[in-house]
Amino acid sequence: MEGSNVRRVVITGLGIYSSIGKNLNEVRSSLYEGKSGIGIDPERTAYGYRSPLTGIVDRPQLKGILDRRLRVGLAEEGEYACVATLEAMQTAGIDMDYLDRNEVGIFYGNDSSSKAVIEAYNVMVEKRDTQLLGSGPVFRSMNSTVTMNLSTIFRLRGVNMTISAACASGSHSVGLGFLFIRHGLQDIILCGGAQETNSHSMASFDALSAFSVRTDEPARASRPFDAGRDGLIPSGGAASIILEEYEHAVRRGATVYAEVTGYGFSSNGKQISQPSDEGCVIAMSRALADAGIKASCIDYVNAHATSTPQGDATEAIALNRLFGGRPLVSSTKSMTGHECWMAGASEVVYSVLMLRNSFVAPNINFETPDEHSRHLNIATQTVDKKLSHVLSNSFGFGGTNSALVIKNI
Repeated sequence: MEGSNVRRVVITGLGIYSSIGKNLNEVRSSLYEGKSGIGIDPERTAYGYRSPLTGIVDRPQLKGILDRRLRVGLAEEGEYACVATLEAMQTAGIDMDYLDRNEVGIFYGNDSSSKAVIEAYNVMVEKRDTQLLGSGPVFRSMNSTVTMNLSTIFRLRGVNMTISAACASGSHSVGLGFLFIRHGLQDIILCGGAQETNSHSMASFDALSAFSVRTDEPARASRPFDAGRDGLIPSGGAASIILEEYEHAVRRGATVYAEVTGYGFSSNGKQISQPSDEGCVIAMSRALADAGIKASCIDYVNAHATSTPQGDATEAIALNRLFGGRPLVSSTKSMTGHECWMAGASEVVYSVLMLRNSFVAPNINFETPDEHSRHLNIATQTVDKKLSHVLSNSFGFGGTNSALVIKNI
């Protein structure tokens, strides 16, 4: 807690690869300008999707960066995570020599690896011979594909776990890294989240009619909190964050970008896809209590709001219960779409970029409030403002909730 004698946990490295930019500079500009990364994927139409809308994320080129042996076992989301981690390591001032001499852990959010499973299945249907699969599908298809690959590529020797918690996966990875460092179990941990974006990845969600069908204007389709919203837009990429104990960071001369001061969590315990304003309030309240601050200290909330009718309404109710209309609120998913397993980590990166550059990114496409969002102070345009504390929310299927308090430093 702030002011107590526990170990402080700071962010010393950031990396991002998303639909609104392939690095921190591009993403910062997109956030400030309110630039959408959403478009139409014709492969989804051909595959049988109801909605072809998605965040457009180019596959990174890793040839010449990783040797073939490492690339063979790397799933698409692992490729994104590798690029994001290279940037995070660079901003943290960590090279391979440092990694060889020091113990670094990893918590990374990932909740599926659809493409690798489907491709292996298709080979078996056609060839009926497991020997033709090779070793790659094993390492690409496991749910731990990102952590197993990153720990190999970067020679990590500390804690090594995949956090699988639906759309709160990335946020919980940061929260667990925060707890491990705070309690002295590690000094430095790579945290993050990754999400594949291929046409196989979201078919089952499309079957739930969860996606927007506003195909005439893709950039205006993701409309968190707006009364006219008709569903979320799937997206992906990866975000990597280096968490470090404060004194450890100071000793090695690292740049400190922000401090994580609170982590809150809860489970709704209700129907598998039903959100709960009570669950949201519990997670946010725990994060505030953990940080040792009152609700009035939060300057900005990076909302989970995905642009679904029920989910946005539930979060708006929870935010109004806890904060009223005081702090600025926006959902960066209005620009990125819903980055799913990555979202909790990427939104930490987005929040830190706002903290460092003194602005609040807009909730684009918010035109008409509904009965719940009308109570919130939603930033419809970019707001230039010095921020002290921000709250980042992530809520997932199965009722898993995570909230993080991040402090400017």
